[in-house]
Amino acid sequence: MAFQDFGHLTERRRLEKQQKLKKRIAIAAISIVVLLAVVGVSVLAIVYRSEHNSKKSSSPEIGSSKQVSHSGNGIKMLCGPTDYKQTCETKLAKIMSSRSSDHPKDLLKAAIFVIIDELEGAFLNDSSKFKIQNPKEKEAIEDCHLLLRDAKEELEDSASHVGGNDIEKLPQRTHDLNNWLSAVMSYQETCIDGFPEGKLKSDLQKGLKTARELTSNALAIVSEMSSILSVLQVPGFTHRRLLTKEADGPEASLDKHGLPDWMTPEDRRILQAGPATPNLKPNVVVAKDGSGSFKTISEALDAMPAKYNGRYIIYVKEGVYDETVILTKKMVNVTMYGDGPLKTIVTGSKNFVDGVRTFQTATFAALGDGFMAQAMGFRNTAGPEKHQAVALRVQADRSIFLNCRMEGYQDTLYAQTHRQFYKNCEITGTVDFIFGDAATIIQDSLIIVRKPLDNQQNIVTAQGRIDKRETTGIVLHNCKIKADDQLMPLKFKIKSYLGRPWKEFSRTIIMESMIGNLIAPEGWMPWEGEFGLKTLTYAEFNNKGPGAGTNARVKWPGYKVINKADAMKYTVEPFLGDWVKGSGVPVQIGMYNN
Repeated sequence: MAFQDFGHLTERRRLEKQQKLKKRIAIAAISIVVLLAVVGVSVLAIVYRSEHNSKKSSSPEIGSSKQVSHSGNGIKMLCGPTDYKQTCETKLAKIMSSRSSDHPKDLLKAAIFVIIDELEGAFLNDSSKFKIQNPKEKEAIEDCHLLLRDAKEELEDSASHVGGNDIEKLPQRTHDLNNWLSAVMSYQETCIDGFPEGKLKSDLQKGLKTARELTSNALAIVSEMSSILSVLQVPGFTHRRLLTKEADGPEASLDKHGLPDWMTPEDRRILQAGPATPNLKPNVVVAKDGSGSFKTISEALDAMPAKYNGRYIIYVKEGVYDETVILTKKMVNVTMYGDGPLKTIVTGSKNFVDGVRTFQTATFAALGDGFMAQAMGFRNTAGPEKHQAVALRVQADRSIFLNCRMEGYQDTLYAQTHRQFYKNCEITGTVDFIFGDAATIIQDSLIIVRKPLDNQQNIVTAQGRIDKRETTGIVLHNCKIKADDQLMPLKFKIKSYLGRPWKEFSRTIIMESMIGNLIAPEGWMPWEGEFGLKTLTYAEFNNKGPGAGTNARVKWPGYKVINKADAMKYTVEPFLGDWVKGSGVPVQIGMYNN
């Protein structure tokens, strides 16, 4: 729908619902002005990108345009909702032009392409300008190349998914855009975190500062655009942060069978068969004893076809597989299942003390979208004295772990980015052992706190949201938090906490869970001084057990005991979307206790 239709639409609805719209006329009028400014500025970004990349054959084509006039006031109006107004205004001022476009999708593409340009200029096109002083910095630079290439690739994918003229589908795409942009924020932060303190780290922080601000601004623009279109009641738009089922409407992304509309027929066939592994027919079998197609998981993944239609299923027979496994971004829609989390185990011992960056210590890393793991164990045996040692790192979007076990000490489960769901799992550790910046729900799982070093305290979660508009967080729903046998006699001597703010806007919700008396009465621990205490979001709802009392909890501005209505925002559909419901795994959609 073209922008010029909005005024007609508003007038028509005013005639139909005159009484209801009297209160909204002023808002609608202002919104129209802002929207016109948005169109003008966004198209200028398109023109800029087109001219800037005229020699880049790989640059995506954005759309058509036509002549209009613009002013600096339009840019100021567009940048109004962003947190980094100066960056927004400065960058957009450089792309002023005399052309315009009819399509709202162009705004989103323009905001995305500006980030790509900044990443390329700040690092990807020439990282040699950063002076490397030692091997650790060299390795961190290598990690940054991986992370920022992922960021660029996902930004380009995001732009390609900002559809054509069918803007009625934009609410779902807005949900996806929030997810992808949140991941891009995380990639940039993880890149910086990998460096030891020093000049190079400071230089890189300065170099990526604008890219980070532009990503934050893009999140703000995405949110603002949905709000404007919702106020104007454009068909297909509703004012909701995530795509969920409306009280009086259908589920937009589920088909008549209750499965997500993005799934292939093969995915549907597998998932409709239910979660029982005997019903799955594997493409390949991994067996350490030689009775399968491959002896290692890595060999099986290396032999996976470059292009495969449908879901690729790998059965890993009972055994302890001592290997580092990386399921790459190209390995999408893989299901991997074993004979049980205590029978089929992937193990390793990479760790920070021995010189490996936390990002690279994972025994098993899942990067390919749509990854599903069932009845498997992931272990890092480095021990508490080796500090950061990841058992499982998950970057895969729409990933599911059912009946799995993640075993380690510090940093056991790295829920790095995107949307993740865990069901009936067991996660063990000591310090920050569930951490990362994904949108993560862990449901019906056992969280086991182990004995740390004598000079350490236990912290279950360390969530890493760095921007208030990121749609990320850690949710523990109907879980049980308890001490293991070695910690049990020391649980009142060694303090244990539910979480601490790894990053400024850290968000963790614990609801309808059983909390053991190992958790200190204050419940939550600061990271350092007052850092994040006013900006974090920590909440508890309807927990039980001897450690669930909230009377002595911290008095931070960001901590709350929430009501049911607020807690519902962190259940599966509102927080992750509709895709989990159609995955074939058992899932609690709402609250357990109504």
